[in-house]
Amino acid sequence: MTTVDTTTTSLDETGGRGLQAVLVDMDGTLVDTEHFWWQAESSLFAELGHPLDETHRAQVVGGPMTRVIDYLLGITGLQLSPAELTVQINQRFVDLLDGGAPLMPGAEELLRLLAEQRIPAALVSASHRRIIDLVLKNLGDHPFAFSVAGDEVTRTKPHPDPYLAAVARFGADPARCVVIEDAPLGVQAGEAAGCPVIAVPSVAPIEPAPGRTVLRSLAELDLELLRSVVAARV
Repeated sequence: MTTVDTTTTSLDETGGRGLQAVLVDMDGTLVDTEHFWWQAESSLFAELGHPLDETHRAQVVGGPMTRVIDYLLGITGLQLSPAELTVQINQRFVDLLDGGAPLMPGAEELLRLLAEQRIPAALVSASHRRIIDLVLKNLGDHPFAFSVAGDEVTRTKPHPDPYLAAVARFGADPARCVVIEDAPLGVQAGEAAGCPVIAVPSVAPIEPAPGRTVLRSLAELDLELLRSVVAARV
């Protein structure tokens, strides 16, 4: 397993108690890949004689691969090892992703905002390094100082470790780092790390809660909102 580089990345001067960084989830938040994951999983299981239906989709969205694999093997009884199934699903997903993935509504504007305002930003995903690098390659120019992959931490989402790793690398205060997520497990991870969370649900519903702002789209997000969710915490 790769160890996350904890070398501190310099922060811009953001004021004594203001916004320090933005930590963005990838699948379903920044890029529209959740349907690719579902297509990879459902098509593979259909070929193996275990068709899945939409009732299972909300159970696999936004989770670490280990959890998804355990769930799918548990409900189907498929006689494959978790390692073998992981390889097959990842490969099918990579094949689907090879032509690029569309950005989620408002994502282009978010990337432009982070770049223009010089807000330190990181991509934090439960996906593996190979997949993150492919998405970033297809994105081209982007404002992310670094990315944290699910196979680079001991425990991935819903544990706080990926977000804590990003916060530590920035040398920041979690309460001053805004997490942007689309899935309940990712929201759980961000909140467990002590970060204010902006949720933009993609498949599974997410309810507002203290320290959590729920939007219908990234298009509703602006600099004032990013600053205000931090100000409410500190």
